[in-house]
Amino acid sequence: MIKISLEVCSLASGSSGNSIYIATDKRKILIDAGLSGKRISERLDKLSVDGSELDAILVTHEHRDHIKGVGVLSRRFNLPIYATEKTWAVAEEDLGKIKPNHRCIINKEGLTLGDLEIESFEIPHDAVDPVGFTLKNQSKKVSVATDIGYMTEEIMSNLKNSELVILESNHDLEMLKAGPYPWSLKKRIMSKEGHLSNDDAAATVVELVKNSVERILLAHLSKDNNVPELAHLTIKNMVIDAGMELGRDLQLNFAYRDEVSKLFQVG
Repeated sequence: MIKISLEVCSLASGSSGNSIYIATDKRKILIDAGLSGKRISERLDKLSVDGSELDAILVTHEHRDHIKGVGVLSRRFNLPIYATEKTWAVAEEDLGKIKPNHRCIINKEGLTLGDLEIESFEIPHDAVDPVGFTLKNQSKKVSVATDIGYMTEEIMSNLKNSELVILESNHDLEMLKAGPYPWSLKKRIMSKEGHLSNDDAAATVVELVKNSVERILLAHLSKDNNVPELAHLTIKNMVIDAGMELGRDLQLNFAYRDEVSKLFQVG
């Protein structure tokens, strides 16, 4: 029987809420919980997972679409919350009353939860101290990089050699420019502290495939400035231009706004 090192599922992805479920044989965690506690629990139910089985919540940054349900879930299921010191400073009021022993700090040394090794890395976004994560078990690695204004060398170096990468592909640049958002919001999204475009995501995908990444889950697609088919086509074209082929060199999937993704098994 093949032993699975990591299980990964997107519970929600987008500006209305983000949450990722990751499990090993010994630990079950969430990265972010940007929906209500009730809706997170309902989506976990679809995986036959009860909230009481969770071991921790990791927080990437303090924006509401990433922390809305964090405090509620912590209180309901007695869960520790891991965030950077600076993120705690700005998020604590929104999280509500948290037990002192559940206020856990993420630092550059990383942390170990049972059989899960976790490291964080800096990402450029308009939050106080935003981070992405790499998670390892039995030498298998999953990486999460969303809400990033542009791809940095540090991010790329952390994503390389992952069995699965959850990567932002937020907007099509032309759709964003022609869309209904006010210019101030468009500038924020396009800025170096905004969100990754389809073109930027496609260029990143090509580099990741060159560095042994074979499965990518595109995440945080904009409801107004993107569609999965366009993100898929943009990436497919750039992959083909690089002499690669979807299905052969890369498995490409999506994390959806209002749907639980398939449960990806790594290992």
